[in-house]
Formats: sequence, C-alpha cells, structure tokens
Amino acid sequence: MKILHDPQFMMPIFIGLFWAIIFLQSGLDKVFDFKGNLGWLKGHFEKSFLGGMVTPMLIVVTLFELIAGALSLVGVFTFISSGTVFWLTQGVIVSMISLLMLIFGQRIAKDYEGAKTIAIYFGIALISAWILIKM
Repeated sequence: MKILHDPQFMMPIFIGLFWAIIFLQSGLDKVFDFKGNLGWLKGHFEKSFLGGMVTPMLIVVTLFELIAGALSLVGVFTFISSGTVFWLTQGVIVSMISLLMLIFGQRIAKDYEGAKTIAIYFGIALISAWILIKM
C-alpha cells in the first residue's frame, strides 16, 4: 500500500485523528464526569469574575469540544473517501475556538502553567490549519 507512505495522503489523516482524540476524549470526560469537572472548575474560578458562570461555561466548552472532535473524525473519513479537507478544516477551526475559550479561562483564573499548555496546543492547531489550507 504505497499510499500509506504518501505524506500528502497521510498528513491530513494524522491531523484529523490528533484533534479527534484530543477533543472527543476531553469532551466525553466532561460528559461522563460532569459533577467532578464542575466541582473542580468552581474552585478554579471562585476568585474570578467568572465564578458565577461556571456551569454554563462548562456546558458550552463541552459542546465545542465534542463538535471539534466529531468534525475532525468525520473529516478523516471524508478525506479518505473523497480527498476533500473541508470537514478536517472545520474541525481544526472549532478546535481553535475551543482552545481560545480554554486559554481565556486559564488566564482569568491566573493558571499560567495551564495557559502555557493550551498555547502549545494552539500552536499545533495553527500548523494544522496551515497544512490543510495548503492542500
């Protein structure tokens, strides 16, 4: 299977799988352990102006993460079947929106180490978007 050694074919698949794994795992963790995540986040934001908005913020972030992961996974299958990167690109865009929400929260909570980690993911998202745009 020579195609498996073709970076033009494999790179979009790797990008989609990466973002699908990241955001489906994170989103599903929030769904299945909503109370645990909510409790931790309430403590995380209790001294910020976001303290009273934790529940709706968690719901919105969870939805965005699940959508980002699902679009990325759908994008892998549509790329394999038709060669289009449209859904992969949409997955990366929603991933970037999710990451912006997360880094905003980390900065407001003054969790600079957490924000640094998210910034690394955002850099990878920028590279992912650049690769997909060049396809």
